[in-house]
Amino acid sequence: MSSPRGSAAPPAPAPPPADSAPVGRFGALAGWAQRHRWAAILLWLAIVAAIALGSTAAGSAYKNDFTLPGTDSQAATDLFKKHGSDQAGDSVEIVFKDTGGIESVRATVEPMLAKVQQMAGVADVRSPFADGSAVSKDGTIAYASVTLDGKVEDVPKEDVAKIIDTAQSIASDHLQVEVGGEAARNAQDKAGPTAELAGIVAALLILVLLFGSLLAASLPLITALFAVGGAIGLIALASHLFTVADFTPPILMLVGLGVGVDYALLIFYRYRHELRSGVQPDEAGRRALDSAGRTVFFAGCTVIVALLGLIALGLGSLQGIALAVAVTVLITMAASLVLLPALLALFARRLQRHVLKQAARATTKGKTEGSRWRAMARAVQRRPVPTLLVGVIALLALSAPALSMRLGFADSGNDSKKTTSRHAYELLAEGFGPGFNGPLIVLVKGNADAGKTVQAALAETAGVAAVSPPMPSEDGALSTVFVYPTTSPQDEGTVALVHHLRDDITPPLEQDTGADILVGGATAASQDVSETLADRLPLFVAVVVGVSSLLLLLVFRSIWIPVKAAILNLLSISAALGVITLVFQHGWFGAQPGPIEAFIPALIFAIVFGLSMDYEVFLISRIHEEWIRTKDSSHAVREGLASTGKVITAAAAIMIVVFAAFVLSTDRMLQQFGLGLAVAILLDAVVIRCLIVPAVMQMLGTWAWWLPAPLARRLPKVSIERPEHN
Repeated sequence: MSSPRGSAAPPAPAPPPADSAPVGRFGALAGWAQRHRWAAILLWLAIVAAIALGSTAAGSAYKNDFTLPGTDSQAATDLFKKHGSDQAGDSVEIVFKDTGGIESVRATVEPMLAKVQQMAGVADVRSPFADGSAVSKDGTIAYASVTLDGKVEDVPKEDVAKIIDTAQSIASDHLQVEVGGEAARNAQDKAGPTAELAGIVAALLILVLLFGSLLAASLPLITALFAVGGAIGLIALASHLFTVADFTPPILMLVGLGVGVDYALLIFYRYRHELRSGVQPDEAGRRALDSAGRTVFFAGCTVIVALLGLIALGLGSLQGIALAVAVTVLITMAASLVLLPALLALFARRLQRHVLKQAARATTKGKTEGSRWRAMARAVQRRPVPTLLVGVIALLALSAPALSMRLGFADSGNDSKKTTSRHAYELLAEGFGPGFNGPLIVLVKGNADAGKTVQAALAETAGVAAVSPPMPSEDGALSTVFVYPTTSPQDEGTVALVHHLRDDITPPLEQDTGADILVGGATAASQDVSETLADRLPLFVAVVVGVSSLLLLLVFRSIWIPVKAAILNLLSISAALGVITLVFQHGWFGAQPGPIEAFIPALIFAIVFGLSMDYEVFLISRIHEEWIRTKDSSHAVREGLASTGKVITAAAAIMIVVFAAFVLSTDRMLQQFGLGLAVAILLDAVVIRCLIVPAVMQMLGTWAWWLPAPLARRLPKVSIERPEHN
């Protein structure tokens, strides 16, 4: 406090000016980027350009890997390869329908099949005219099996696309020709980047409304686009060294745009706050990095830790996605901490003039920033228990459908009705029954008599519509029997049949014949992957929650803050999974009913849990600042929400529109992923951060910051707030 005027006492030392606050490591990083703004920007441009050129020249080597060692289906596939069975390679079906009878178009079909036999990627072609089993009972529908020379992920899409074109070249007014199978699904043209463009435009509109300036709105978006561009090119290069699934790039765009804009916005909003307080631009940039930059770093590390936890699930494609998204988050975090301060320094004066003009207009109108959020906090604090109950009951109600979630993988029956794979699926079901689209492949390692015995037993099994004759491998050591269920591939009856065959039918057959019997095929493999992921998910969740809670314990030195954060984050994620179940499993809003993609729960949990920690740290750190300053818990909650409510809501709105835009995708997995992330972020930002957290913090009062003394003495001190004067 300054001395009164006229005092004879010696003048007290002047307090340090507002612009000379101690600088932490993140502030020092911002200072370097500001002093070398052009070097930092050009360095980012050069790196992104080099990555883009390198990835363009080298191309990508994306490869789906759904192998899961230790499962029956994987053991069957390995034996197929070892003993030279034709079933080691995947297949596509060319399906024909002619109401006048398939025999009438034989002269047209057979020359086409002869061409297909000579094409790249084809190991064998079985004509529908070779025997009567490939023709429907009424003689109007038939199919030719085209065995590929490898698994779906090993055969170039271009080769399969040529097979589709060749097959459909003979179609006419009376002859319908469609091509089905997983390889045909993958080879079909996908829609353009509509979702990505819609997300970018929507994010820009929200930022313009938030800041009232196109320049201010563009900086977070530019930062995110730089980061995403670099990440996609880098992952394309990495695909030559690691197994990275071909559906990874859209996920990178989805997460990179949302997270990149989110991180940049948190820093830019703090920078704007410092400018409004009268701080000069360079010092504002350093202070923003020393506060919001720390939050971004902590949140980014939490997301990366959660994603790397996916590697423990043991599925090749999921490991590749986890690594790719973790790298994307790392690059977006680096762009926010280095590129953004350089851009802020480049446009510092223009941004300062705009921010101060906005502040002056608000003052003239008598508006106080955060007043509405402060009023809402007061309303919650007056009735914390009802607010908490309403919020928790709503989240539990949305979570309930997730208890009946059925994991699996989409098949051709879930494709758009405009695709040839969907048409082929429907024709095969029409001509041969619903189970024909998902046959189980039973492998018998024994002599030919064992194969015949197994075939006879399977033909009498409940739930089996038909069984093929046993087909020997090249070396005669294996027999392969195709089992066609009475139910469709995604039906619960087919799941039950797989378990029935493995648990009840094959064990006594193995004793009687002395052969080893395995139930495999794509349908069984899908089930194995889904069940294995479901079994391993609880351990993964426990590890991620444990590590994240430990980090919060270190940062806030409180027992109850981590417990509250973990419970509420789990509630928001389970509610999002409940909504996905209602929409995609039960067919709400016109969606095609089917199982939830097996990857979705793990991916959504890893990403949302990390992003939720982002908002948690940003809000609680601001409340903690006020608590340390005033020791008034109610005041701290109000001021924390008043200071962060607007930016948390804006950041969440941007991520919601970016994620929700992917519902426009034609890919079912991306639709589920986008909807799940959008719902989780919506619930987290609105229901949890704005209602439940203030209510819980009000009820806890000073207990929110309680830490047992013995634990407090042993824990290292980690600060996430900007260093202040002593």
